[in-house]
Amino acid sequence: MSTWTSDFLGPEYEQRTIDLGTDPDGEGTISATLVRHVGTVDPTEAKQAVIYVHGFTDYFFQTELAEFFANRQIAFYALDLRKCGRSRSAGHTPHYISDLRLYDAELNEAVKIVGEEAPNAKIAFMAHSTGGLVVPLWLDRVNTLPRGVDAYNLNGLILNSPWFDMQGGTLIREVGTPLVRLLSLAIPKKALPVGETTAYGESLHASHSGVWKFDTDLKPVEGFPIRIGWINAVRRGHAAFQRGLNVGVPSLVMRSARSHGTRTVNKKSMETDIVLDVRQIAKWAGCLGNSVTSVPIKEAMHDIFLSRDDVREHAYAVMGDWIDQNLAS
Repeated sequence: MSTWTSDFLGPEYEQRTIDLGTDPDGEGTISATLVRHVGTVDPTEAKQAVIYVHGFTDYFFQTELAEFFANRQIAFYALDLRKCGRSRSAGHTPHYISDLRLYDAELNEAVKIVGEEAPNAKIAFMAHSTGGLVVPLWLDRVNTLPRGVDAYNLNGLILNSPWFDMQGGTLIREVGTPLVRLLSLAIPKKALPVGETTAYGESLHASHSGVWKFDTDLKPVEGFPIRIGWINAVRRGHAAFQRGLNVGVPSLVMRSARSHGTRTVNKKSMETDIVLDVRQIAKWAGCLGNSVTSVPIKEAMHDIFLSRDDVREHAYAVMGDWIDQNLAS
């Protein structure tokens, strides 16, 4: 069994490896990484914990987010999924997975670890972008088990710009999805030609036009290549999601108020979602179940909690109010 060790984010953060054995996708030995915030909340006394799951071309580095929860006496954890961030090793195709259901292994183990550390706490999940698709699908499967989400002490879901559908026109989805499915059988790790993709990363990183300092080996400004097999897994996930889920817990869905198609860094890239179509997020949010709060955040970026100061302040207030109303013991 692995133990907690120091994390590169600093003395208030520790990490623990979750061994996952041999990769079903044929890339050797794999693992996931659980990160925890330490020093503010004693997990043995915590009544609430949260586990954060990142998106594509992403890893956990948002210390401000962790501190928000810690200041509310909520034990904070974050999970870097297999082949992502801290969990990627030589020989791994970044973020590649052929079936989103494979992530159940690390999600289950993360809940087990947090449950052992914080035995008196309920556990909520927070997830961003692709993570905002992965986690609801997993919760829906958990909720079909005996005792459902109660067996895991789960009590909430917070989604930050979740990826509920493929952006673009109907024709792209209707023609592209079957084509991707077919190609994934022959060339699953072939990268799709998606064109210039640096605007979002450059709008975030301090070395360009943003203010955030993150490791560009783990989160490259230009993004990782999008593989055919991976996008096929995502599209299958979209189809399952859109048939309707029952995640079994109250859900908060946060999104920017507007999307924009800019591919250059400008005012729009700093105050709209230039990655996803927020209209799709609004359209499909109800598929989570019967207790969903959907809130647009004016002038937010794709990752709402990397937006400018006043936007983040508003988003934290919205999230805090929802926590008080839905997670307070």
